[in-house]
Amino acid sequence: MNKIRSKLEERRLMVQARLDADKEQSERNRMGQFATPAGLALDILREAKKILNENEIVRFIDPAVGTGSFYSALLEVFPMNRIGSAVGYELAPDYGEQAIEIWAETGLEVRLDDFTQVAPPTDDDKFNLLICNPPYVRHHHIVNGEKRRLKGKAKKVCGMEINGLAGLYCYFLGLSHEWMADSGLAVWLIPSEFMDVNYGVSVKRYLLRKVTLLHIHRFDPKDIQFGDALVSSAVVCFRKEIPPQDHEIRFTYGGSLEQPKLQRLVSVETLCHEPKWTRYPLQGGCKSTDEPVLDDFFNIKRGLATGNNNFFILSDEEIILRDLPAEVFKPILPSPRYLSVDEVQADCSGNPVLERRLFLLDCQLEEAEIETQYPKLWDYLNEGKANGISEGYICRHRTLWYKQETRPSSPFVCTYIGRGDTKNGRPFRFILNHSQATVSNVYLILYPKDSLKRALMDNPTLKKQVWKALNEISPKTMVSEGRVYGGGMHKLEPKELGNVPVAAIAELLPKLVRPKRVKQVEIFKREAIT
Repeated sequence: MNKIRSKLEERRLMVQARLDADKEQSERNRMGQFATPAGLALDILREAKKILNENEIVRFIDPAVGTGSFYSALLEVFPMNRIGSAVGYELAPDYGEQAIEIWAETGLEVRLDDFTQVAPPTDDDKFNLLICNPPYVRHHHIVNGEKRRLKGKAKKVCGMEINGLAGLYCYFLGLSHEWMADSGLAVWLIPSEFMDVNYGVSVKRYLLRKVTLLHIHRFDPKDIQFGDALVSSAVVCFRKEIPPQDHEIRFTYGGSLEQPKLQRLVSVETLCHEPKWTRYPLQGGCKSTDEPVLDDFFNIKRGLATGNNNFFILSDEEIILRDLPAEVFKPILPSPRYLSVDEVQADCSGNPVLERRLFLLDCQLEEAEIETQYPKLWDYLNEGKANGISEGYICRHRTLWYKQETRPSSPFVCTYIGRGDTKNGRPFRFILNHSQATVSNVYLILYPKDSLKRALMDNPTLKKQVWKALNEISPKTMVSEGRVYGGGMHKLEPKELGNVPVAAIAELLPKLVRPKRVKQVEIFKREAIT
């Protein structure tokens, strides 16, 4: 059988490459079609074989079979006399029809249907081995009516109340619950982002309440598993049974599934109080502390979304060339890649002293007033209308499509996305902004809260000391509060930046205004699990 399987696998790989090449990247992103590498599929099936009982007859299902990478690995790892049945679902006919043709004589039953729409089997026909790399369809590609259907069905099937920002893979995981036999094994290859993000809470609840989570392996984000998708991946293994008392989960990281670089056992109790599972096995987890965090000193907001940077952000040369009125523009910092300094000085007008000086169009006048008072600006806005900018998502939801949201300048801004392999090893930069420039949504803005604001007013030299304290926060501390994507791309959301400890700022303030805070994190209570 192995010789036959090898020839069929060669054929499958050729077909896979051709099908992928025939599709535009945008279409594959929309459909979430990213094939599992053959070597990884074999590693996952070997892992499954170690966990299954030695003489257990395999009833296999792949809810998103594609061309059959996991089934091919199944044939390689398990002897034929242990494979009782094998079923795969595939929504895309071009992939599914090829799978039918390739594996026709081997026993795989490929069903060309939407797994999320199909009724589950009866108890006698349920599956004891589910292996799946579900479609990586982001939430904005799931139309609202479909999203409502999926949310309702997932809640009914397994109690998962899935957030509307969740990707399709979360629904696949929840809906598969009623397809699995009791004590059946599931192994999922999914984005590791569920371990950190808010919409992943429902998935984590499921993994701790409804099933026995056995193992999570997270690949090093720099080692991208899918060459055509910038996503950090994880392998999640569990049995369909309630977890035993004092159960511990094996967390591994880096290397391969069979030979990870790091590993740690983590209890269910610990995971109940841990919002960021990617801390494991690299760190010991989140601890309660009274150490101040950035949220104690700052209101942190994302920079403004203009609606179209190319249209709304102009250089001073462009403004002069078009004879546009200066009074409807305000200064804005360039994106981090074009900002070569970390301290931005200001001229006498409050504009940043930079080689690249940019200004944001932000007008609060009605169109009739603009047409009368500023005919050149009126002409420019009409250009925007002709190019469809006024009908963009952000612009069309404004009262005045050209009026920007309120984001005053602040002395402190932070980049929120970056890699750790920069020259200084820091994925994030804190900028000291002496100017009146605002920033776009490629930055996070740190607005000082009242106690810090008063201290800064009383002592102007404090501004640089605070900036220095921000830059002394270790990259490891910053990264541990954020999330990471494929290729080693780190990201911090406003709330995550707010959770970063920063005792050094408290030391700069008078004792009377130092905040006292107990950092206590709990995503759900232990009693809810049992």
